[in-house]
Amino acid sequence: MKSTTETLSPTRIKLTIEVPFEEFKPSLDAAYKTIGSQITIPGFRKGKVPAAIVDQRVGRTAVLDEAINSALPGWYSQALQDTKIQPLSQPEIDLSKFQDGEPIEVTAELDVRPELELPDISTIEVTVEDAQVSDDDVEEQLTALRERFATFAEVDRAAAEGDFLTIDLSASQNGEEIEAAQAEGMPYTIGRATMLDGLDEAVTGLKAGESKTFTTKLVGGELAGQDVDVTVTVKDVKEQQLPELDEEFAQTASEFDTIEELRADLTDRVTRGKRMEQANEARDLVLDEIVSKIDAPLPENLVAEEIDSRRQQIEQQLAMAGVEFQTYLDDEKQTVDEFEADLEKRVRDSLIAQFVLDQIVANEEFGIDDAELSQHIMRRAQQSGEDPNAYIQHIMEHNHVPEMVSEVLRGKALASLVESAKVSDKSGNVIELSKLRADGTYADEADDAEAPADA
Repeated sequence: MKSTTETLSPTRIKLTIEVPFEEFKPSLDAAYKTIGSQITIPGFRKGKVPAAIVDQRVGRTAVLDEAINSALPGWYSQALQDTKIQPLSQPEIDLSKFQDGEPIEVTAELDVRPELELPDISTIEVTVEDAQVSDDDVEEQLTALRERFATFAEVDRAAAEGDFLTIDLSASQNGEEIEAAQAEGMPYTIGRATMLDGLDEAVTGLKAGESKTFTTKLVGGELAGQDVDVTVTVKDVKEQQLPELDEEFAQTASEFDTIEELRADLTDRVTRGKRMEQANEARDLVLDEIVSKIDAPLPENLVAEEIDSRRQQIEQQLAMAGVEFQTYLDDEKQTVDEFEADLEKRVRDSLIAQFVLDQIVANEEFGIDDAELSQHIMRRAQQSGEDPNAYIQHIMEHNHVPEMVSEVLRGKALASLVESAKVSDKSGNVIELSKLRADGTYADEADDAEAPADA
């Protein structure tokens, strides 16, 4: 089999596959067996019908059609491997030459990634936020830790922000109760606003046993997005009591003996977290800067498909949240035309960014090992909130492993781009992201920590 390519445009090629008829014979033999097993001929067992008899009964043409339809996918896949083509669309296949006993020629037109002229990455400069840790940052972490060990005491007063309540909810529309929108004994914390718009305002000021009715929109079910009347009844009010910041708390909440040691550890953790935030910000800014310098042709079919897919995702998310599309536009202060233009720009920039990273992967010949792939899949499982085993089973059953591999390789490509660019913080300090480790420490810090005392 021989494969050649012809460039039709910067984003589309014509792939020509030539197959000697001798290489087609195994597929032809298989077609005779398949058809022979489907017909009944007196004196012959199914699957053992001679080719000449099959030709008499169904015709040679039918056998050739069965064989070519069976062989084409394999030829196409092999041609992609031979020519190292990464298709971006389904091919338009044409059987240009197909005569019994003659060499076969197949052509396929398909969209491909354009070759990009990348800018000099060393000339790209971006500025990220400082990684300074303030006292407020540490206090916020301490407060969150105290809340984890907080206790709740029932109080005989009106509910206020931060209080923990037990409530009953009953929704109705036009005076009729909505059966699917009734709930009893639900826990609720004032100030979290995680359930219904207007609920915080309704329960604030109520004592145990008191009720209030307010109008809101349901966020799920058949009536999602519709106005309903909700009656909330407060069953009890509990006040959060935080533990004292003393040595006893430090020993209970951590492996440290004193509050000073705990503060120092939290300061270190926040510092490392801010460094990771810097790295993420740098990656976004560097990639955005590269994309802004590239005027790349894009397969319009691919652009249209991606725009349609993203639009559907937005509409589904709005529907689940019970938000009308026009309300969303009003909140974003956009017209429909502005929304469509912004969506198209984001899609085009995203595709160019993907092509940039894929080209870097190809140029640098990045590799990936099983450990890296496994770690990435586990991170994705954690981000999805699903059971890791169920997540892994899903990606295996739906053949998402190549997608996971691409994500890891693109991550490596992006890291190499960021390390080649100049990254500074707003205070003017140059940040060497090549030394930043996955835990937020720098390589030279770890080296210093491991060095002997007399070094």
